[in-house]
Amino acid sequence: MKAIVCAAWGPPSSLQLREMPSPEPGPQQVVVRTRVAAANFPDALIVAGKYQARPAFPFSPGGELSGEIIALGAEVRQLAVGDKVVGLATYGACAQEVAIDASHVVPLPADISDEDLEIAGSFMLTYGTALHALKDRANARPGEILLVLGAGGGVGLAAVEIGKLLGMRVIAAASTAEKLAAAREHGADETIDYANGDLREQVRALTGGRGVDVVCDPVGGDFTEPALRCVGWRGRYLVVGFAAGAIPKIAINLLLLKGSSLVGVFWGEFVRREPALHMQNMTQLFGWLQLRRIRPLISRRYPLSQAPQALQALLDRQAVGKLVILPQQVD
Repeated sequence: MKAIVCAAWGPPSSLQLREMPSPEPGPQQVVVRTRVAAANFPDALIVAGKYQARPAFPFSPGGELSGEIIALGAEVRQLAVGDKVVGLATYGACAQEVAIDASHVVPLPADISDEDLEIAGSFMLTYGTALHALKDRANARPGEILLVLGAGGGVGLAAVEIGKLLGMRVIAAASTAEKLAAAREHGADETIDYANGDLREQVRALTGGRGVDVVCDPVGGDFTEPALRCVGWRGRYLVVGFAAGAIPKIAINLLLLKGSSLVGVFWGEFVRREPALHMQNMTQLFGWLQLRRIRPLISRRYPLSQAPQALQALLDRQAVGKLVILPQQVD
């Protein structure tokens, strides 16, 4: 089988397309023929050696996938060869076949369409993160005002949609007209181009000076402090990630003055520590997906050989919605 391989820490351009042996499942694993591998920001971090997990070389990046089971471990009973599944792993998905713990895959309907199989393999991480952030960490309530930074990206666009489903008024902030248009198409009530104008003043104007109740920030960088100043009384600032690259340092007196909270959101650790609540969230998300109440946006598809370009696009903050890799299409 063919795979994108990381043999040393570095940028996405250092990744190589190689012929690799097909994986053998461990006793509690399955082997999946990968139909879709989603590109996510942590994939680029793990390749650079900047993520919590540092796999042994060589390894394939990619932690979110969909496909069909082609082999079962000796102790796997609840799944069968031929099952269509979605899966989550720390790495390994940028390959035509991947061995993954059976507990990390979820079976899909046998008659699922190719389009829905593609969507299912690319929305769990971003929508799971956004739902966990807003529901579990912010305790978001109908009628509250939500400010989403990076609203055209994967997590940001998911937060826009889920915020609306939770009954919130959503202000979407992004850096390009294309990203703002995507946010509006997915339900944003108002949009802010924070590359032009003062973010705090624009939020103040939109909220009549009261500020926002919740900020969802998967970006970090220079807009964190201005966005924190937009939080109103008893507001919650969700620290989701640092797509801008810089981890901001803030004056904590800003929290004292508003009686506000700075709240960390680490979805991967939540999945590991609270699996029952995670499954409740997944059930809710798949229900919304089936009813078409959420509409994940896949803006670009890459053959396996171009997986490095997909990861670089994430680092360069060029992605609108989700980018996916199609491992069975090599060139």
